[in-house]
Amino acid sequence: MVRIVVTVKPGSRKPGITVSAAGVEVRVAAPARDGKANDAVRDALAAALGRPKSAVTLARGASARTKAFEIDGLTDAEIRARFGTPED
Repeated sequence: MVRIVVTVKPGSRKPGITVSAAGVEVRVAAPARDGKANDAVRDALAAALGRPKSAVTLARGASARTKAFEIDGLTDAEIRARFGTPED
């Protein structure tokens, strides 16, 4: 299980995932209320990483913009490869 930290931008007009030197930013159209944005981020990460939704779990930051998700079934190197980021 690998933990990744993401910055969430809820209510975005252009949903998507951006990976840069600053980290992973996930933009979702869902509003930041009633856990809707958290669910949308989990779904976006699962789709981007080719994992089922059940393999992506919110570990920290339920009400914060910076969140940690745990990804089951992938190594850190596999996640980096799927996001197109270089090895450290």
